[in-house]
Amino acid sequence: MNASFLRRTLLGAGAPVAAVVFAVALSSLALLVSGSSPFAAYGDMIENASRLETFVDILNEATPLYISGIAAAIGFRMNLFNIGVEGQYLLAAFFAAAAGGYFSGLPPVLHVGLILIVAMFVGAAWSGLAGALKVTRGINEVISTIMLNFIAVGGIIAWLIREWADDTGATNSGTTPIDASGQMPSLNGVVEIFTREISKGRQLTSVLLIAIAVGIAYHLFINRTRIGFDFRASGYNPLAARAGGVPPKRMVMYAMLISGACAGLVGMAEVLSERYKYDQSFIQGLGFNGIAVALLGRNNPAGIAIGALLFGFLNQSSGILQITKSATPEIVEIMKGIIVLSAVIAYEAVRRIKERDEAQSAAEATQQIEPSVHEEVVA
Repeated sequence: MNASFLRRTLLGAGAPVAAVVFAVALSSLALLVSGSSPFAAYGDMIENASRLETFVDILNEATPLYISGIAAAIGFRMNLFNIGVEGQYLLAAFFAAAAGGYFSGLPPVLHVGLILIVAMFVGAAWSGLAGALKVTRGINEVISTIMLNFIAVGGIIAWLIREWADDTGATNSGTTPIDASGQMPSLNGVVEIFTREISKGRQLTSVLLIAIAVGIAYHLFINRTRIGFDFRASGYNPLAARAGGVPPKRMVMYAMLISGACAGLVGMAEVLSERYKYDQSFIQGLGFNGIAVALLGRNNPAGIAIGALLFGFLNQSSGILQITKSATPEIVEIMKGIIVLSAVIAYEAVRRIKERDEAQSAAEATQQIEPSVHEEVVA
């Protein structure tokens, strides 16, 4: 094992470790400033997470966040900032829930498959609109996806008010509930084989299996396919990729369509496993949190999984902190921001160190070559 390999390994491991240490230190400082004891707060959070029921809740929280993080990471791989995951998953969930409630009586596999296909199609179409604006009119995807978020959310709310308003002007419960044939069973039975009975009505969503499949597909697509190689090449060096024959506009459309299709699955945990419909209290914010999870995981499927579980853990910690009064629940949001900021700073610092090492190695290699070339010329 040479020194350069050992240094690269230490740098790769040092970034996440430094990020964790820095985040814990700053979070502790924030707790102290707010008048809370970091030891008491962390103790309550860890004790709460050690319960099986809480772990189920963490997995349920992490499942849509993971899919959202993968959707954002697909764009990031192409240096595209798909800020529209929020609107894409909400619009997709609405149409998927409406289609699931309308087409009742189908066989379970077809019913669930129909809901998933509608969700992916709507998400891809809404994201593809931003991609088309970029390749045809040169409109930055950040601006277009943010505007499309407002249109999607505002359009959904307006549609609900118009379609489900009764004679008194009050709104009803939303889309038609999905029949049992379109509902995915929980994974409690599988978990209980290895643990104990899950109490307090907790149900582990089987959309977790879809999230795992999405992560595996993302890994294989990016690292094992030709188009995935073109994605990475376009993201690393667009000019070199174009010179190598990679069509940039086509890659932009592919990235936005695939990212949007993945975003369409974010709301399926609610549609298929919890609410079985779409209403005005449908969960929001998963798209923006998914961007943070993708940044935290460095667009790596395993890293995104860790980030999603961490955010799920923090979300579940908010309630226990409020109950035990060891800290204010708002401190959780502060901790999320600190963690993401710490990770970004640590990884950027490591990137600059690696670039400096590579430049130094190249300079040393050049110095070794020049004398030999000079000797050959003299000879």
